[in-house]
Amino acid sequence: MTDPAPLTGEPLALDLVNTHPTTGDLLTTPDGLRAWWVLEAARIPGEVPREVTAADLGAVLAVREHTARALDHVRRGERPPAEDIEALNEAQRAAPAISELVWDGTAVAVTRRRSGSPGLRLAAGLAEAAAELLADPGVEKIRKCEADDCVMLFLPANPRRRWCSAARCGNRMRVARHYQRHKIG
Repeated sequence: MTDPAPLTGEPLALDLVNTHPTTGDLLTTPDGLRAWWVLEAARIPGEVPREVTAADLGAVLAVREHTARALDHVRRGERPPAEDIEALNEAQRAAPAISELVWDGTAVAVTRRRSGSPGLRLAAGLAEAAAELLADPGVEKIRKCEADDCVMLFLPANPRRRWCSAARCGNRMRVARHYQRHKIG
């Protein structure tokens, strides 16, 4: 059984898809979304709000669902469902990104900002991350963890990588193989 803590460190869109492991959905409540948002805060522009609403959660879950379906097709070299692509585009349009000009005291600086509520901004940023991943030629290299009971996806830096995490599934699978080789009876 996989660890219930979310895996992080893959491309952001994969981290989002991986919030639905076999052990249960990590984003079932606004608090669950906020906890994941805090873990990913360094990669998501803007502040994590004190409170996350059910509407925020709904917007992010919709992006996750559309990303997962589109990714399932694209990583196999197939055309993704048009409704998933349109939904990801719509999520980005719901909180448009602008290059905001600010005076930093000595010069004009540019900061990327999105308009809209925190949840719409998060969903738009995640949809943008999904768009970048889906359009990346390396998307076909994304793999599913080889552990029997794991559904996590990862983008291997090493072509020999087989598990979402060597510390989780890798160790578990090695222990299981060792047990099978040394089983008495």
